[in-house]
Amino acid sequence: MNNIKKFVLSAITVAIIMPSALACTSVMVGKDASENGSVIISRNEDFSSNNWAKHMKIYPAKAYKEGATITLSTGLNIPAPAKTLRYTAMIDWDGFSYKTPDNGKVYEQRGVNEMNVAMTATNSAEINKRALQADPHTDGIVEQNMVGIVLGQATSAKHAVQILADYIKLYGAGEGYGVQFADLDEAWYMEVGGGHQWIAVRVPDDKYLVIANGLRINGVDLDSKTVMHSEGLFDTVTQNKLLQKPDRHSFNFAKAFGNIGDFYNIDREWNSQKILSPSIKQKTRLKQYPLFLSPDDKISIEDIAQVLRADYKGTELETKGVRPSGVDRNSEAHIIEMYSDMPKELAAVIWQTPSNVKYSPFIPFYNVMKTVPAEYASGTDNYDDKSSWWNFRTLGTLASKSVLNGKYEEVVNETWRDLESQFTTSLPFVNNMLKTMYKQDANLAINFASDYSYGSLQTTLDKASQLKSALMTELTHSTEKKYDPEEFKKISNL
Repeated sequence: MNNIKKFVLSAITVAIIMPSALACTSVMVGKDASENGSVIISRNEDFSSNNWAKHMKIYPAKAYKEGATITLSTGLNIPAPAKTLRYTAMIDWDGFSYKTPDNGKVYEQRGVNEMNVAMTATNSAEINKRALQADPHTDGIVEQNMVGIVLGQATSAKHAVQILADYIKLYGAGEGYGVQFADLDEAWYMEVGGGHQWIAVRVPDDKYLVIANGLRINGVDLDSKTVMHSEGLFDTVTQNKLLQKPDRHSFNFAKAFGNIGDFYNIDREWNSQKILSPSIKQKTRLKQYPLFLSPDDKISIEDIAQVLRADYKGTELETKGVRPSGVDRNSEAHIIEMYSDMPKELAAVIWQTPSNVKYSPFIPFYNVMKTVPAEYASGTDNYDDKSSWWNFRTLGTLASKSVLNGKYEEVVNETWRDLESQFTTSLPFVNNMLKTMYKQDANLAINFASDYSYGSLQTTLDKASQLKSALMTELTHSTEKKYDPEEFKKISNL
């Protein structure tokens, strides 16, 4: 076998066996801690390859025949609900006939349904050996399948936790992870340790939570109304000695099931909390950081974007920090706002990057959007000039340090920061206009919000295409030979 064939075979094998989201960074914000009173969840989604397009998708409500089943990627068949709710999602390009959410291979990274329940999944987490011996993983529920089966049914954030918990009770979990849920009033964060053990906590209204790729939940009261957990959780931990002295009223789920103190995770947690609560001085590389903190100032979309793009420059970890939040293998990022003071159809706003979080902007659109620009639903793992994901990914490559020492990096970053600033400044005015319009004509307001969303996505793509063309033209000029005056005169006369 020649070297080219070996390389292609190796690449195909890796693509088949490798999980989708290898590492993520997240921020959750209670409604009293956010700048505009919205409940917020957010996440970076990182992948094993720089070339893995994402598609935006709208799933309509669907009815299933009695006795119908849904086949998950693990081969597990689960009963289909009588009907599912409409929801939007961001999915992998290789969703395999993703016209339906029940094909088992979609990888829906985030979504919001028509009942204003939002979900993003997952923050992958490593589970320690002792915990896996006590409660092994199964061929049950994994990241690849969960968003659609939960959002298709959930009527609140807490209900979404229970739906996922019920599936885990029946079928087990195939991996460790953290999942975020939100509705118009509250946010819940859920962690899954072993095959059947899980815990969920309500984010306090005046606090925020940052998550990397380690389990985070610690210091919580298992008997509190703001905590949900698997049946027999405390007994499992006690009997298997997963904690030396387990305490029901200050329970450390992360230590019992995870691997705390991993620099890969805690460096990001420390840095994220430093950005949002700079007045709180914390040492670097503590085993665990506080689960919830109060921000120094109310948290804005710009603040969360800063966290999701952050590196360690200017901090104590500048020369030794492991795995910053913003990395080149990031494939997309999203911030979801849930407004309690907006009409129900217009209450969810999704801020989506079309590609890498460092080199593409957060674009706002309302969950009521009726259609997605075709370019945002195209692209594979090969370059595609028509794909929005690839247009922004190309800009990222042109802006990277590997091309002319990052000559274009500031041009691209300034373009998108200016556009993001326009979006964040104007959206409150758009919201106010929509509320007024809705009182007069609900359908008019809904249609306007849909058109605004479509237009925001399309306009941003147009800017990306124009910027890419300009930079490519400039790049080709950089390869031109520098002629002396006589030679230039000669060739000009040819």
